[in-house]
Amino acid sequence: MALIETALTRVPEPLRSVLIKHREMLKFLVVGGFCFLVTLLVNYALKFTILTEKPVTALAVAVLVATIVSYILNREWSFRTRGGRERHHEAALFFLISGIGLGLNSLPLWVSRYVLHLQQPNVSLLVQEIADFASGIILGTLLAMAFRLWAFKKWVFPQANARQRVVREIRWPRRTDRAA
Repeated sequence: MALIETALTRVPEPLRSVLIKHREMLKFLVVGGFCFLVTLLVNYALKFTILTEKPVTALAVAVLVATIVSYILNREWSFRTRGGRERHHEAALFFLISGIGLGLNSLPLWVSRYVLHLQQPNVSLLVQEIADFASGIILGTLLAMAFRLWAFKKWVFPQANARQRVVREIRWPRRTDRAA
């Protein structure tokens, strides 16, 4: 049984039918969560080692790495039944939209650092890191995620059910009311 279907078996019925209806968005969010972790790991690895003086560059590289992972997972899992374009055209659009998303992801951090001057020596290291996290990791990711979901469905994977989907039988657990 697939990951999403397994998780859905544990959800009460009224909510389950709504979630099943929005299964594609759930998968997009799971991929996004995984890529968020990739972004965090790469960003902080770069920020605290080789790009200590360039936090916006560290974040941009981290988002780029996560974008490559995202393309593979979104194409093969989240939007696997969507299509409508040749693969090279689809990939070009994906990375173009992801490039715009990368800009949206980096913009709040750039504003925090270079417009609001929330960096040392103007603020403490703790305030700088909290501002970096809130602006670059949280706000930037939310902006880029909303844009990407809309743009991927509109331009990259425009046609629903364009590719065949492997149908698996899902057996929902039956409730049995047994008297003890």
